[in-house]
Amino acid sequence: MKISLPDRSPPASVGKLLCIGRNYADHAAEMDRAVPDEPMVFLKPASALVRSGGAVRLPPQSQDVHHEIELVAVVGTEGKNIPRSAALDHVAGYAVGLDMTARDLQAEAKERRHPWSVAKGFDTFAPLGPIQPAEAVDDVQDLTLRLTVNDETRQEASTRHQIFPVRELIHYCSRIFTLSPGDLLYTGTPSGVGPVQDGDRLHASATGLDPLSVSVGRSG
Repeated sequence: MKISLPDRSPPASVGKLLCIGRNYADHAAEMDRAVPDEPMVFLKPASALVRSGGAVRLPPQSQDVHHEIELVAVVGTEGKNIPRSAALDHVAGYAVGLDMTARDLQAEAKERRHPWSVAKGFDTFAPLGPIQPAEAVDDVQDLTLRLTVNDETRQEASTRHQIFPVRELIHYCSRIFTLSPGDLLYTGTPSGVGPVQDGDRLHASATGLDPLSVSVGRSG
């Protein structure tokens, strides 16, 4: 899959999907987990992406798939060991996204001390909304995220409550991975995560960003 980076051409191929766990204290509390002292990073495959207007497919392996709204930072320029002061210069744009999670499979993996890859990585488990230029966002740490399921608000919070702000996440991740154009950084979800069902309609929004809308269906 290719994505259009604001003010850059040609479109870039999607690279790494870097995802951050437990980046809001209220979400850590609802999951009965400790607040981390450094970012918790996991990966999703590019095949998990689905764009606005598409559908999240519930896999037969899980009976408990949850929604998690997130701000997504889109990397526009390559960088390694990026200093905090220059971190946001490497972001081409922002979008609202969803980190779909097979919660039952994740719980089983945690119990067995196994990785989370299966619970997080199914096809369509990383919905991504339209990408807006970074310059259009006045303050990335003052955006209100909101998710409705069938027009009922499920999640609503401000990015100012992130434990690790976006610039810190860019800095931290670049010390491990070389960040490349087309990489996507899903920056964590606030509280209010919960299950979705076949036939649900999800609408995710963030201040100043075009919304993301997806339907939910059961895979055959």
